[in-house]
Amino acid sequence: MRFLYIHSRSYCSNVAISANCQIARYGRLGQLDHAREIFDRLQEKNIVSWNSIVACYFHNNQPDEARTLFDEMPQRTTVSWNGLISGYVNNRMLKEARRVFDQMPERNIVSWTAMIKGYVEEGLVSEAESLFWQMPERNVVSWTVMLGGLIQDNQIDKARRLFDAMPVKDVVAKTSMIGGYCQAGRLTDARELFDEMPERNVITWTTMISGYAQNHRVDVARKLFEVMPNKNEVSWTAMLMGYTQCGRMDEATELFIAMPYKSVVSCNAMILGLGQNGDVIKARNVFDQMREKDGGTWSAMIKTYERKGFELEALRLFSLMQTERIGPNFPCLISVLSVCSSLASLDHGRQIHAQLVKAMFDTDVYVGSILITMYIKCGDLVKAKSVFDRSPSKDIVMWNSIITGYAQHGLGEEALEMFHKLRCSGIAADDVTFVGVLSACSYTGKIDEGLEIFELMKSKYLVDPKTAHYACIVDLLGRGGRLKEAMDLISKMPMEADAIVWGSLMGACRTHLDLEMAEVAAKKLLHLEPWNSGPYILLSNIYASKGKWAAVAELRKAMRSQNVKKSPGCSWMVIEKQVHMFRGGESGPHPDHALIMGMLERLGGLLKEAGYCPDGSYALHDVDEEEKARSLGYHSEKLAVAYGLLKVPERMPIRIMKNLRVCGDCHSAIKLISQLMDREIILRDANRFHHFKDGLCSCKDYW
Repeated sequence: MRFLYIHSRSYCSNVAISANCQIARYGRLGQLDHAREIFDRLQEKNIVSWNSIVACYFHNNQPDEARTLFDEMPQRTTVSWNGLISGYVNNRMLKEARRVFDQMPERNIVSWTAMIKGYVEEGLVSEAESLFWQMPERNVVSWTVMLGGLIQDNQIDKARRLFDAMPVKDVVAKTSMIGGYCQAGRLTDARELFDEMPERNVITWTTMISGYAQNHRVDVARKLFEVMPNKNEVSWTAMLMGYTQCGRMDEATELFIAMPYKSVVSCNAMILGLGQNGDVIKARNVFDQMREKDGGTWSAMIKTYERKGFELEALRLFSLMQTERIGPNFPCLISVLSVCSSLASLDHGRQIHAQLVKAMFDTDVYVGSILITMYIKCGDLVKAKSVFDRSPSKDIVMWNSIITGYAQHGLGEEALEMFHKLRCSGIAADDVTFVGVLSACSYTGKIDEGLEIFELMKSKYLVDPKTAHYACIVDLLGRGGRLKEAMDLISKMPMEADAIVWGSLMGACRTHLDLEMAEVAAKKLLHLEPWNSGPYILLSNIYASKGKWAAVAELRKAMRSQNVKKSPGCSWMVIEKQVHMFRGGESGPHPDHALIMGMLERLGGLLKEAGYCPDGSYALHDVDEEEKARSLGYHSEKLAVAYGLLKVPERMPIRIMKNLRVCGDCHSAIKLISQLMDREIILRDANRFHHFKDGLCSCKDYW
């Protein structure tokens, strides 16, 4: 009989232990319903059962339910109270954790350490330190937690004093101190402590190697790495990242090949390092060969494409990422937003915006500024203003984004209105603000107001004018035909005029056909930027407009002798998330080329009936007028407009991007097309935006 009783009690005990293990396991897996079902089915719930289910709810971010269960517990131990503190700490509810700490009937060393750890993790190091010195007794863990807090807060000298006061200094504490010294760049102190250690583990070695690598002493790190007795995955990765961060990709590649196991982190580092070094194909090879990829892998490859100008590849990879149901991280979303801005891919941009809203990142001022810029570069000013208005807090970057955006779109009045609102907001304008404001004055023809603001920049707004501001005033005067005043301003500048200033003057010379001054500006530009084809092209335009073909030929000869090449003109547009590229000329690789040619022929007839005559000065070839007209008819922006008319639904704007300045003939033609076809056409060229509607352009025929 006694045997049966003991056996029965043992059986019940084993059942409870098994159930408690299952509760904890389901809790870790996030299967809270299963954990609760097992708990509720238990006939006899012991203290461990209650502690386990409370911990489950905390682990799954349900602190209120956890507290309710804690209050229902028939009995509690110090372990139970400590679990409550740790649960609140892990859910970043420090006030609640401290309230429990103050209320608990008995505290042990775990209670104190958990509370100190909570303060440290939230960056409240002074509160942690105050509590630490109130502890009735301390163990090596509590000392090490406090040491880590001081190091995290960059209080290295205070950390060293605490370290010296520690009664027992184990390997963890010494490694933490070495890491703190490395973090502060005090490698001599770190190495001295490292050399004094009688025993070092793999973490200690890796910390010292990482310290050298992160402080750009990669060769010393490599020597230490070579004599390291045991290396693990983290050690190899630390050494590899030292090379990649210093741009020493040959050595990084050699080490990467030698690695016994290539972790995801090491592969990600190689992708970023190779990409930064311009080896985009090699970076993609690493990406493709990886058996396992995390969000950082996709982000690294997309960032590489974005930084090196492979925008289309970045979007394709992002689409593939979504197909494979990989959730993008924050840096990835920012990279793709940048690509959307470059390509003016509004559909992709809206999609990223939705994901940022879902992840609650959209209220961040940094994200807000990027979203505003993206919508502005995609030509959607209404949405850009909506993002601006909805932002709960605004910094100067966000104000600058909207002001500059309005100015770039030729909406000078709106830009100036935002500037006046900025002045009333109490946020100080900076030099970027005034570039936008002065540009706005230029685009709206407000010469006197622009000159007044320029004069008040230093005296009233305490912002010293830079070359960019002088370039804006040169543009302002040039737009108004006051070229002599613009030249006088350049001669009186307190600094040397740069290419932007002379470029502004030359643009004005092109508009007003001032050949003499244009030649002076061109000479300056060719001296400052001999590789830039822009001055040659502008001067060629002026010569061609005056029929000086011999001068045009001389310029071309000079370009060939200097090996200066004009970038081929191309335009592109995004339709249903697909980018369509167009290059000048009759033949092209576009699948709908025949349809485009048909639309161009139709447009040519309508334009001719409306009195349009091609401006042969933009053909830049000494050929007959018929051949010039034929050449102008196939400029890339005209091809894009034709395709937009075919594919973009009516009542929707046709949005086009161009890598160069739109030529004058195309500008005149597109104005007329907008009227004849009753369509709004938004063209973003290398300089600015052009909103064509009802036969007019927002730039007022000056760009």
